[in-house]
Amino acid sequence: MTGDDGDITVLLVDDQELFREGVRVIVDAQDGMRVVGSAGNGLEAVRMVDELMPDVVLMDIRMPDMDGVEATRQIFLPDRAARRAAPVRVVVLTTFNLDDRAATAIRHGASGFLLKDTTPLMLRDAIRTVHAGNAVLAPQDLSTLLDGQFRSRTPPPPAYLSLTDKEREVFAAVARGLSNTEIAGLVFASESTVKTHVGAILRKLELRDRVQIVVFAHAHGLIPPSL
Repeated sequence: MTGDDGDITVLLVDDQELFREGVRVIVDAQDGMRVVGSAGNGLEAVRMVDELMPDVVLMDIRMPDMDGVEATRQIFLPDRAARRAAPVRVVVLTTFNLDDRAATAIRHGASGFLLKDTTPLMLRDAIRTVHAGNAVLAPQDLSTLLDGQFRSRTPPPPAYLSLTDKEREVFAAVARGLSNTEIAGLVFASESTVKTHVGAILRKLELRDRVQIVVFAHAHGLIPPSL
């Protein structure tokens, strides 16, 4: 959970100790964030998320014993997530752009991915971005990643039908990757009103964050044509 001093707490997960220590140095050098633990495989990662309740997990994809995809799936199992006082965000670390495994991790609950050769500045910004509930890759890239994840779309569940007309309009805009500022201009409302609508959408659809709205839209064939 967020530290008593208000810092964003980070868990590092990678099977290469030298890489973990390098990332630790970068994260701990940033104002407002600190590393609270590190793990060398997915099994350790799942256990340490339960114990340490970090705000953000930097998760390697390819590891022994349990890879980052399965660890992400287990971290976001409903029973496990329900025991947390605050949400945890997972950023997948990969050496391949538009990696299919990264896409699967996002479908399981990750908030996006970073290439392992990313810059310290991009890493810092990514941690802050996912902590705020947003994705760490462009909406177009997220859409490209998810396109191949759903071979067939299922009809929207009854919960989607419970959204108001305005909430569906905001839902479509979020699915297109628009920011609250952009959505406010589109639907002729204030940003605070847009935030209220987004909150209602997340609550009604039982979703964690905006990234999961995009996943939901792909899964049920609700992606607007303009995306």
